Amino acid sequence: MSYEVTIEPTGDVIEVEEGQTILDAALRQGVWLPFACGHGTCGTCKVQVVDGFADVGEASPFALMDVEREEGKVLACCCKPESDLVIEADIDVDPDFAGHPVEDYQGTVTGITALSPTIRGIRIELDRDMTFQAGQYINLQVPGVTGSRAFSLANPPAARREIELHVRKVEGGAATSWLHEELKVGDRLSLSGPYGQFFVRKSDEGGAIFIAGGSGLSSPQSMILDLLAEGDQRPLYLFQGARNVAELYNRELFERLAAEHDHFHYIPALNAPLPEDDWQGFTGFVHEAVADYFEQRCGGNKAYLCGPPPMIDAAITTLMQSRLFERDIHMERFFTAADGAQEQPRSALFKRI
Repeated sequence: MSYEVTIEPTGDVIEVEEGQTILDAALRQGVWLPFACGHGTCGTCKVQVVDGFADVGEASPFALMDVEREEGKVLACCCKPESDLVIEADIDVDPDFAGHPVEDYQGTVTGITALSPTIRGIRIELDRDMTFQAGQYINLQVPGVTGSRAFSLANPPAARREIELHVRKVEGGAATSWLHEELKVGDRLSLSGPYGQFFVRKSDEGGAIFIAGGSGLSSPQSMILDLLAEGDQRPLYLFQGARNVAELYNRELFERLAAEHDHFHYIPALNAPLPEDDWQGFTGFVHEAVADYFEQRCGGNKAYLCGPPPMIDAAITTLMQSRLFERDIHMERFFTAADGAQEQPRSALFKRI
């Protein structure tokens, strides 16, 4: 049995199987709904039920308050229809979003590389091609771990059969510890994707500034490789932040790309270089490297930020002080279990930041 759900204001109509959530059905049919945590704790996927009946599911009382439930609001990631529905969602229609449907895949691990002391590169050959936009992510099922874990795709979209993930080991994290300590070449893994609204707006004019911290390099790597392969000639800037040289992984790749492409510029920054590093590059945090390079004049560019929340927040401040606006900034925050499941505070001034 299935139910028909009409999504306003776009007019999209999806089929939701009995027991399936609205969000899962929408993503699997190539229809985008805003979401973040995916399990009822952040409130990003809140929608209004205009007509019909639904089970609100296991929505957190903090993400969906009693008064909101009485008003007919639900969380798309938890809500399961009990009849045909009409819902209203706060959707920004992005002309650059391709809307590739989410699908389930089986994969075989083909390679494991120590990229840095804390980050592993994992290559997985899928049972069939995955179509995605550079910057998107997958949800990986880790054996013995409840739920799934999100990892950005580091390979460009042209490489559809074998995907690449960059996995940082989180202290006390069951999933990343298993991937670092137990995973072997030849192991089989289940995953789904693609997910996310973090991708290059190729219709935008001007240059692109990529700011990456830690394993947040994965998405910018995919984006840059994609743009260069397509022959895109806009100015491209990659600012990569790390503590020391050992953590500055894939440095040789980007130095080579910068030597091969005049419009690609690579600026690494170390905030705690070791004496033996003999570091001659920028010393400081990655957002400080951006301010120094552009002399606080970033206007005319779009920015793509990927990394831990403190880095993202500092970069946003720097970019806005350097004449970029909310419409110019796109981001992917890397949350871990240590960051907690509580809703992250949102700015009262901006819609997306």
